[in-house]
Amino acid sequence: MYNVLICDDQPDIVNALKIYLMPEGYRLFEARNGAEALEIMKMNEIHLVLLDIMMPKMDGITATAKIREFSNAPILLLTAKSETQDKVLGLNVGADDYITKPFVPVEVLARVRSHLRRYASLGAKPPLSENTLTIGGIVLDDRSKTVTVDGEEANLTPIEYDVLKLLMENPGKVFSTRSIYETVWKENPYGSENAVAVHIRHLREKIEINPSEPRYLKVVWGRGYKMEGTK
Repeated sequence: MYNVLICDDQPDIVNALKIYLMPEGYRLFEARNGAEALEIMKMNEIHLVLLDIMMPKMDGITATAKIREFSNAPILLLTAKSETQDKVLGLNVGADDYITKPFVPVEVLARVRSHLRRYASLGAKPPLSENTLTIGGIVLDDRSKTVTVDGEEANLTPIEYDVLKLLMENPGKVFSTRSIYETVWKENPYGSENAVAVHIRHLREKIEINPSEPRYLKVVWGRGYKMEGTK
């Protein structure tokens, strides 16, 4: 399954593109401006971006240049007929193609398919299976029960694996120590706070570059823990 990011500040445009692309089986992500698109791409493995040029906060040209600092995923600019200079500028800073509004559904699908095929043939990582969860550089494969971080395998204990899986399945959701203990240990949560805290600390040491300043596994003081990012 390929992950496709649609970035446009007009909900009607986003919804139209979703209607075209959903039957293809892609996993779709949405952003309303370039800044949101960057955050989504840093936290998820995106295989193709549909990116509007004229947007608030951060325009598509600036976003394209910043995306190219860390990703080679195909970028298709969404443009108006009058934006000829912007099309050229976008291609010069790293965009792969453009689609002119109003869209012709057949053209949108053809260009998306073509660029995904080319991206895959040039050695892109294969799309993840339904048994795989990914957030940023963390990939959890529930079929093989393995976890990799930036391509390196993380040797997790069964409890650490189950805690990570629970949080990755529910990105952004805060779980109390009690609910984590009940779900993973399947026991009465007596004394759960210390047990969960110890496993969270060990888990951070294995998945975070700097465990003291975690990027993924965050504490919400007084409430519990959450996984930062989106599936």
